[in-house]
Amino acid sequence: MLYVQQSLGPSEELIHIGKFHWMYTVSSFMSIFWGLFGAIVVVVMAHHAYIFMGKLPPDIGYMESMKILHPGVRIFSFLVFIFGLVKFAQMMVIKATTEIAITNSRLVYKRGLIARHVGEISIDRIEGVNVLQPILGRIFNYGRIMIRGMGVGEVLLPPIEDPIAFRRAIEEAKER
Repeated sequence: MLYVQQSLGPSEELIHIGKFHWMYTVSSFMSIFWGLFGAIVVVVMAHHAYIFMGKLPPDIGYMESMKILHPGVRIFSFLVFIFGLVKFAQMMVIKATTEIAITNSRLVYKRGLIARHVGEISIDRIEGVNVLQPILGRIFNYGRIMIRGMGVGEVLLPPIEDPIAFRRAIEEAKER
């Protein structure tokens, strides 16, 4: 919360801080899992294709066949795994560099590692707040918030924990 705390005005106080839900972290780790799974599927499919074409004996193991497989298959398998790692890193950087806060006068949404993108909406300019919760979001208490403001259109926030409390905090800030 470094940016939000630095940008507070003299009479401004924090009402609520939006935090990413733990399911976001789980889904980022699942990117590694799916990358590894995809890499294994590529190797297994190539292994069976080589056996079907007669280039490998039927009783050879997967590790031995890795030495015989075409380098393009091995490179593609490696790239599938790297894609999963890159997706994980991207999601974790987004989580680490995003700040969402409600003060008594504005809503602040800051994102970005090198280039900073800050969206601020004055509380009195917010027309409506929609809570978007899928079934798992209802069960595990997370969701996305869509904020409609006058002159700014719609702002869709990333998945946060307890979106109902976040909406209540916006309503509380509007009443002050």
